Amino acid sequence: MGLIEKILGKKNYTSNLAHFNLLNDDGEGFFTLGDKLFKSDVIRACIRPKARAIGKLTAKHIRENIKECKVNPDPWIISVLEEPNQFMTGQMLQEKLAIQLELNNNAFAYIKRNEYGYPSEIFPIPCTKIEVLENKQGVIFLKFTFKTGRVITLPYDDIIHLRQDFNDHDLFGDPPYDALLPLLDLVDTIDDTVVQKTNGNHLIKWLLNFKEVLDQSEMEKNATEFVNNYMKITGAGVKVGISEPSYELEQVKSDSYVPESQRSLDAIRRIYNFFNTNEKIVQGSYNENEWNTYYESVIDPLAIQMSNEFTRKIFSSRERSSGNRIIFETSNLQFASIATKLSLSVMVDRGSLTPNEWRSIMAFGPIMRGNTPIRSTTLVPIDEKEKDREWELEREREKKREEEMKKCIEEVKSKEKEKEKKPDEK
Repeated sequence: MGLIEKILGKKNYTSNLAHFNLLNDDGEGFFTLGDKLFKSDVIRACIRPKARAIGKLTAKHIRENIKECKVNPDPWIISVLEEPNQFMTGQMLQEKLAIQLELNNNAFAYIKRNEYGYPSEIFPIPCTKIEVLENKQGVIFLKFTFKTGRVITLPYDDIIHLRQDFNDHDLFGDPPYDALLPLLDLVDTIDDTVVQKTNGNHLIKWLLNFKEVLDQSEMEKNATEFVNNYMKITGAGVKVGISEPSYELEQVKSDSYVPESQRSLDAIRRIYNFFNTNEKIVQGSYNENEWNTYYESVIDPLAIQMSNEFTRKIFSSRERSSGNRIIFETSNLQFASIATKLSLSVMVDRGSLTPNEWRSIMAFGPIMRGNTPIRSTTLVPIDEKEKDREWELEREREKKREEEMKKCIEEVKSKEKEKEKKPDEK
């Protein structure tokens, strides 16, 4: 049994399917050329920081409604998110989807469900062609073709579909090939020219100008002797040159022209701009502010898209209405300065961060009872202060009533004593 059989199981979606007509579709499907882009070292350098940052995102199942607010309440969901299939972890799945998205502006993953309809595994789908189909009931399917020529058809409702540059096509993001391939060809041409000019072994470096007319064989013999005697480095080679009166030796100056480096740098800079990155991000020499800017502009939008897509494909509409959702979160403070990290200790006193959350930012290990929020005694929420004030006022009113009751009782007792004294006097 191969991987396709493992993904499909006993299901068969190939019968009674027809082409689904879109508004902007030529009917030939969507082709991917990401393999050609991935061969470039510049492209890999551009997408690697983003893929690794996406891999660091932590997937969590949140259930938040009027009755409860829980993190990872169902073990089977977090199990699928952390280990989507037997071949990779959740981090590897997220990185693979990010790479596919950057290369093709589309990324696909199939949610395999058990007999009860709950997700059991998630498989990425790196394909070369996608076609949109539908059955008689109007259910949309995607037909994937792989490098090997094998084909798999899956329902779109069970496919996690990430996309960017979503413009012309009704379902897929516009491919980046038309914009990137001319730049890559320019960079490759410059690199090839440099290699050819650097490797000058095939160029003529010396001319033997013979003083008399010789046969071709004699000239070739003299040239061969010159090369063997003076151009080859051997342990027993001749160390002293001998003047040969039959010819004059002339050195040929080689052309050391290479293309201007600025042209290559301009092309690479344009590729960086296409991927919303720069040299500091690629080389890892960024500071705190530069990383935060990159995170907010590049990583955060994709994290939001992944949260929305995983949520709507894993959960039904009823489950979503009950407050179930998937989020991908991380701390973009991992590259913050020590001063910034230490200043977050104030958030621990206010209960916004737990001690263990702050310790993870500081790269410290967790502590016992560190997941319980704490709050300084000097910091009380406004509603709590109002309740405390009302309680104090109520206590003051009760105390005042008790004093008044006590006073009234004393007055009654004093009047009774006076009445008792009056008959005695009579």
